[in-house]
Amino acid sequence: MSHTPHELAEEFPNKVELMSQLKQSDAHFARLADEYHEINRLVHRAETNVEPMDDLAEGEMRKKRAALKDEIWAILSKA
Repeated sequence: MSHTPHELAEEFPNKVELMSQLKQSDAHFARLADEYHEINRLVHRAETNVEPMDDLAEGEMRKKRAALKDEIWAILSKA
């Protein structure tokens, strides 16, 4: 288990400027990025035991984070 936060800028370092532009111009992308940020924060807090939770709930949040990341990547790769 990694205790490193998976921020979008770290996940897609060569797309930082594009992400910034899309957050301003694409409401759907902005919502996805916000949702990713929120769930990523919760996963990180669970992993570091700041806000512990059961393994099933943490696993489900990780799956949601991965799905959001995939959706974000799909948008970034087409832009």
